[in-house]
Amino acid sequence: MTRVGVRQQSETCIVRAHGGGGELMNKLISEHIISAFGNTTLNQLTDGAVLPAETSRVVITTDSYVVDPLQFPGGDIGRLAVCGTVNDLAVMGARPLGLSLGLIVEEGFELARLDQILSSVAKAAHEADVRIVTGDTKVIEHSGGSGIFINTSGVGSLDDRINIGLDRVEVGDAILVNGTIGDHGMAVMSVRSGLEFDTDIRSDAAPLNGLIHELIDAGVDIHFMRDATRGGLAAVLVDICEQSGLGVEVDESELPRDPIVRAAAEVLGFDLLTVANEGKVVAVVPQDQADMCLGLMTRHTRGRDGAIIGRIVACDLPLVELVTESGGRRVVQRPYGEELPRIC
Repeated sequence: MTRVGVRQQSETCIVRAHGGGGELMNKLISEHIISAFGNTTLNQLTDGAVLPAETSRVVITTDSYVVDPLQFPGGDIGRLAVCGTVNDLAVMGARPLGLSLGLIVEEGFELARLDQILSSVAKAAHEADVRIVTGDTKVIEHSGGSGIFINTSGVGSLDDRINIGLDRVEVGDAILVNGTIGDHGMAVMSVRSGLEFDTDIRSDAAPLNGLIHELIDAGVDIHFMRDATRGGLAAVLVDICEQSGLGVEVDESELPRDPIVRAAAEVLGFDLLTVANEGKVVAVVPQDQADMCLGLMTRHTRGRDGAIIGRIVACDLPLVELVTESGGRRVVQRPYGEELPRIC
């Protein structure tokens, strides 16, 4: 392609020169990235960001997002990237200080679509009350993929008084979840080829730091938390068993499930316990604080469908047992592999 042709294409699509460190890259950063969520820290365009921390403990997390399709009911890859990283900080008890944003974009990707994704990143970051403070952009040759991959890293401050970990899980503790399970995984499946439903199934992708810190600030002594992403609720519960040496008993009748999502999962042969979520936290709290915790959850926008779903029990062999609605019992296992590839 001639120089003129490249210049013309660069007005509407990503070209390799956008990642080359020259004028086009500068234009991409200033006109598309900085304009989406510029702030006093990011605008300095230094090699790293300096963030203030008021505690002696800092939490750092990182994740990469390769979801296919890039957009789905209830969100897109940009919202997913922010919410996923914020939630990883929040379930550690940390308050987010800032996020990095790494973009790997295929040449030919439309700038208008990039702007939509960056706008989604900005909106999710505003919702989570966190800033994008540093980042990186790379352009690769077109390979027939989704067109863009995102990596986000997050830094958060952890109050010295917070003590959350599997070593604190005890017999008798209650297990809560803040809402309906499996919504994200089934929303993504609903727009994949040949698996569309004439129903409103939406991803639950949402930042949970506001909800979690309301619980902490109210004095709930949270023993353990984890967001139920890949592997779903089942993976979290099995981790609790394996790492604590205790058993988990879950009441199927108490599991919050959207009827439409549940029906879709049954049609496609998925167990909602193993389907990914992007806005659900599993919390283990003392039994005598379970009702208080649930009350706080259900008064928050992100916890209106919250429920106490089970308890920690003593057992000879640490297993997750589901007490079914029919009165039977079955052992819950984490999925063997990735049942829904490229879900996040």
